[in-house]
Amino acid sequence: MNSQYTLLAPGPVQVPPEVLEELAKPVIHHRTPEFTSILSRVLDKLQRVFLTDQPVLILPSTGSGAMEAALVNTLKVGDEIIIVDSGKFGERWVKMAKLFGCKPIVVSVPWGQTVKVSDLEAVVTENTKALFCQAVETSTAVLHPIEDVCKWCHEKNILSVIDAISALGSCELKMDDWKIDVLVSGSQKAFMIPTGLAFISLSQKAWKAQSESDIPKFYFDLKQELKANEKGQTFFSSSVSLIRALDVALKYFEGDGLKKINKRSLDLQMATVEFFKSLGLEIYSSCPSLTAVTVPANVNGDLLRAKIEKEYNVTFMGGQDQLKGKIIRIGHIGYIKPGDLYKGLDAFTKTLLDMGYAIDSSSLKRALEAIREI
Repeated sequence: MNSQYTLLAPGPVQVPPEVLEELAKPVIHHRTPEFTSILSRVLDKLQRVFLTDQPVLILPSTGSGAMEAALVNTLKVGDEIIIVDSGKFGERWVKMAKLFGCKPIVVSVPWGQTVKVSDLEAVVTENTKALFCQAVETSTAVLHPIEDVCKWCHEKNILSVIDAISALGSCELKMDDWKIDVLVSGSQKAFMIPTGLAFISLSQKAWKAQSESDIPKFYFDLKQELKANEKGQTFFSSSVSLIRALDVALKYFEGDGLKKINKRSLDLQMATVEFFKSLGLEIYSSCPSLTAVTVPANVNGDLLRAKIEKEYNVTFMGGQDQLKGKIIRIGHIGYIKPGDLYKGLDAFTKTLLDMGYAIDSSSLKRALEAIREI
């Protein structure tokens, strides 16, 4: 086994060495001038990643916490909402909506396909309050047309609530320009730090809805979080080490860094897609955040992934539910160097060969050239 561990999942992701160094530093208290300064700086930097003039709040949770916060802070019990269900994370919002007493109209999109505005138009009513949709549905590697969706929501005067946990920092997203009302993300994706922080920003329209919301909330009361932030604090005890690590990671986004990171993800995506196509494999779906490749019919995808991890110390992700054992998902976000991708896809190829999948030498040569050129 190669001792160098390589994480090529669509989250959590590889972390830059300077971020790991920051995580190893002694903990400081969250009610000190030093941390207040760090928190203020981080909140300001996050606005530039979200491309918004609105406050961006940090929640000490996984991204699902921000998904829940988005729902309970903008809706009333009994509200009718549209939820785009195109995979596991669309399903999660449906479950949340039912739990909190809302009335979801579910737009079921076949896995691997994108939602169309006409799908939304077919179900919207005069009572519809909001639309909930993933930017990238991580379980299927689908990137939805969020700019068009949010433009439609704005015209219909309904809230657009977008889960950008896997999309922000790898795909183009402009909160203010695209009139996104609620945008959420998570630390373990393009932000390049471990799991444990979630981010959420509300438009002025969404803040008005927050003031009228009657769904019970305590830990995820965004009004209280905003009040604490205005005093240089967090509502509850701060995740000090993670926020300090985020401060370091956000340096990658300064200046034109966001554009460079977006392009980097796109370059990794294009190289990965070309690699698999050269091997004669079918791309199930792909976007700048991740690629899902269809496993050959005579190969068990779960076994393939397990062998790659055991023998080459490389982690990919597999499929879920009806895609279990049928696809492999490769992430394009995080601190991925060209050599990391080369190692991972080379391990993928060697393991396929070991499992009896035939690859001719010319196809293998073209595939390896695709990733050598990034």
